Amino acid sequence: MIKYFLLVLISSSNLILSQEVAVLKYSGGGDWYANPTSLPNLVTFCNQNISTKISTKIATVETNSSEIFSYPFIHMTGHGNVVFNEVDSQILRTYLTSGGFLHIDDNYGMDEFIRKEIQKLFPNNSLVEIPNSHSIFKTPYNFPNGLPKIHEHENNKPQAFGIFIEGRLALLYTYESDLGDGWENQEVHNDPPSVREKALKMGANIIYYVFNN
Repeated sequence: MIKYFLLVLISSSNLILSQEVAVLKYSGGGDWYANPTSLPNLVTFCNQNISTKISTKIATVETNSSEIFSYPFIHMTGHGNVVFNEVDSQILRTYLTSGGFLHIDDNYGMDEFIRKEIQKLFPNNSLVEIPNSHSIFKTPYNFPNGLPKIHEHENNKPQAFGIFIEGRLALLYTYESDLGDGWENQEVHNDPPSVREKALKMGANIIYYVFNN
């Protein structure tokens, strides 16, 4: 089973060219479907402000599907449990090492689960905190203090962690920031325009990095 999937994925690796993005549907019981308006709003913002031409139709892709290779950017969020089985881990690892990008945004409550699953993906490659000097905080919008704080949960500082593959940031894990909440429709959380703008600009930096590296 695993060998079959890997052959399909490797043969499909140069599909990571289309300007489409997707939400990751995972197992474990966590609400992978949280923040339904966030990614469409981010895509619209990017198309209007940084000259992207990304489809506003957001796909859903499962961790064990070879369709994952159709999307250069995959977004993952939720509040609860996450489980990657062996097949999931093999597929995601192959996707990321072949040029794909996964953004995991903790919507509060995911942290204790997702760190263990990231370790499954890259047992020999630990998450590292991304320095404020990294280009993902510089272009096209400047965030000199790094990841912005969007929603307060436990008064912890926002942190951006990553897995780097041959110098390329392939997996981004945003913690204690809740970017996705800031991308949602204004009436969902009633955030002031300045907070939503900050979240959308940081999201645009992530999208820019994916399509330009």
